[in-house]
This record gives sequence, C-alpha cells and structure tokens, in this order.
Amino acid sequence: MTKHSRIIEELHETVQGLHSGGLIDERRMREFEALYRANQVPKFNADNVKALRTRLNVSQAALAIIINTSAATVRAWEAGTKNPGGPSCKLLEILDRKGLEALL
Repeated sequence: MTKHSRIIEELHETVQGLHSGGLIDERRMREFEALYRANQVPKFNADNVKALRTRLNVSQAALAIIINTSAATVRAWEAGTKNPGGPSCKLLEILDRKGLEALL
C-alpha cells in the first residue's frame, strides 16, 4: 500500500484529535476520511496481480476486459516486466476489496 507523506499523516492525526475533542463533527470527519483514503493508491506487483486474479477465478483475458486493458498488459504485470499504473492499481484495489460485482 502506498504511504502518505509525513505531512499528510500529521494532518490526519490532527484532524482525528480535533474530532475526538468534539471540534469536528461526524459528517466532516467522514468526508475527511473519504478524501484521505481516496488519495491512497495501492501498489500491485506481479505476485499481487496473479494472486488477485486467481482468487477471483478469472483468466488474464477476462481480468483485462474487466479493468479495460489488454491481456498482454496483464501478462506483463504477472511476469513482472511491467507494473500497473495508478488508475489500474485503483481498479485492482476495488476488485480486491469488493470483488467482481463492483466492476461488472
């Protein structure tokens, strides 16, 4: 998982403290948490991609269709010759958390 910068982490701790102290309401805290998590794009390597695909029980070609890329790209990811970029990592992360139903 990609880590936030030290400054973002400090800001997150500060906002959590303000919320605990009653200075930030529940709605604002949920909004902040959503933004905090949205900017956290996970990194997937060859083993992660293959494990996810295997767990989802789909072929490389099927995974490629689901995330709108080519089968050759998925093969390259699993071979370790290429790594998924930010948007692809986000889609893989959604599949990892929520399953195929999230993108079908």
